[in-house]
Amino acid sequence: MRFTIMAAALLAFAPWQAKAQDVAAGQRVFNQCRACHTINAGGRNGVGPNLHGVWDRAAGAVEGFRYSAPMRERAAAGLVWNEENLLAYITDPKAVVPRGSMSYVGLRNEQQRNDLMAYLREASTAAN
Repeated sequence: MRFTIMAAALLAFAPWQAKAQDVAAGQRVFNQCRACHTINAGGRNGVGPNLHGVWDRAAGAVEGFRYSAPMRERAAAGLVWNEENLLAYITDPKAVVPRGSMSYVGLRNEQQRNDLMAYLREASTAAN
């Protein structure tokens, strides 16, 4: 009986454990993004726009960055980079912005996505 209760408790805990976010791990995941993006305040745009302030920012809003037509269309339709939309985009960019120019295929590992989201939330709002 105790084993069954303990096993049930562990199983109930397992999904939460998989979703725990680690900012430091997310920073390591972001290293994949650095080839195209910066995230520091006042940072330059690269192949992709600077991501500082991305959290809750309207899509296509970085001054001086030339967005693709599909991204401009999604921006005109009201796309905002909130947690739900960022997570969807990180998972599968082409599902959020079909025909968009981002060449990244998406991050399939759920834990890495959660960690990256934690890092983006912190780093994109920091006054670094």
